[in-house]
Amino acid sequence: MQVTETLNEGLKRAYKMVLSAKELDDKVLEKLKEAQPEVELKGFRKGKVPLPLLKKQFGQRVLGEAMQEAVDGAMSKHFEDSGERPSAEPAVKMTNEDWKEGDDVEVEMSYEALPEVPEIDLSKIKLEKLVVKADEAAVDEALANLAENAQDFKDRKKGSKAKDGDQVTFDFVGKVDGEPFDGGAAEDYPLVLGSNSFIPGYEEQLVGVKAGEEKAVTVSFPEDYQAEHLAGKEAVFDCTIKAVKEPVAAEINDDLAQKFGSEDLAALKGQISERLEMEYSGAARAVMKRSLLDALDKKVSFELPPTMVEMEAKQIAHQLWHEENPDVQGHDHPEIEATKEHNELAERRVRLGLLLAELGRKSEVEVSDQEMSQAVMEQARQYPGQEREFFEYVQSNPGMQQQLRAPIFEDKVVDFAFEQAKVTEKEISKDDLQKAVEALEDM
Repeated sequence: MQVTETLNEGLKRAYKMVLSAKELDDKVLEKLKEAQPEVELKGFRKGKVPLPLLKKQFGQRVLGEAMQEAVDGAMSKHFEDSGERPSAEPAVKMTNEDWKEGDDVEVEMSYEALPEVPEIDLSKIKLEKLVVKADEAAVDEALANLAENAQDFKDRKKGSKAKDGDQVTFDFVGKVDGEPFDGGAAEDYPLVLGSNSFIPGYEEQLVGVKAGEEKAVTVSFPEDYQAEHLAGKEAVFDCTIKAVKEPVAAEINDDLAQKFGSEDLAALKGQISERLEMEYSGAARAVMKRSLLDALDKKVSFELPPTMVEMEAKQIAHQLWHEENPDVQGHDHPEIEATKEHNELAERRVRLGLLLAELGRKSEVEVSDQEMSQAVMEQARQYPGQEREFFEYVQSNPGMQQQLRAPIFEDKVVDFAFEQAKVTEKEISKDDLQKAVEALEDM
């Protein structure tokens, strides 16, 4: 196949590829010869069908396949010989649209090449690793939060009125049009006021009740209520209040520890300390990663594929627009134009993405099957009851696989860069770490 360069401007490339009629015919005959031993036709033994007859019978069927293979082969050879890598799938189109059998095939291939990424000496990058210890005050604060979440309830003084957040124990019977309905009655039911576990408007009417009091609560079932025979209907619940209890934090002792699966309070404190230090470590890593990316961004400069930058800028603009307009869930909105700021951020992301990809390629960073399986399982947990369908979707969708693989690959490349860089540790307080994390969000 004859290949002629028609465009070489920056990273943009275009080529005209001509597959002669003879080359295509030879390719068709080659494929027919490969299939000949297995072909049977009436009047001929298996494998003995003459080639001219095969061509007449099946030539049209293999013509498109032969053409595609010839073009794919020419493209592969081009990239192998030139050493170039396209930034995205090359655009390929047939230019002689009035082509008929016996004509040469003319094809145009265009793409943007990935740029040459300059070498960078990671050992010259200086980074600071923030270290925060889980001190006794932080552990005690976490324990207090656990105790509050594991709150108990104790009886209020006799005659006290129920407040929002209190637990009311009561019997109730619900009626629609004066008649009780299935599922509308219970005894000794403990309800925390403000929990929104009952029909809208129900719990508010129990605020102010006292133990021993009777109260009629009138509410309407929502129009979309799951029980169709009750949807939109007004109901009256006759309630008998048996107890009013106020919330109290659980005591911080071995019993609390056992509620959270620990052997005793000392073991729970140890687990809290480990969890806090893992959280601190994760936050500190995010801060150090930003420092690494900032350092890399200052050290390298190279031409970027225009289309990659344009697509990234559009995606950034679209994402930020939706964050500013959370009520718009779909994509039925005016076209969003990327601003100068969007383009500058897109250039940074594309530049760093290409740099990290090249660092990973040269250092032979790979994402293992086990790491991919773990990532798929973590994502699948977001679809309870549909895990199998999600696995099948990922297996059949290369784009989704890449979406899951990319962050794992990036993290491994970042870890590799950390190992090569000069890293010094700095112990700071939890508050200072929080400020450093908040500073990332402001950038």
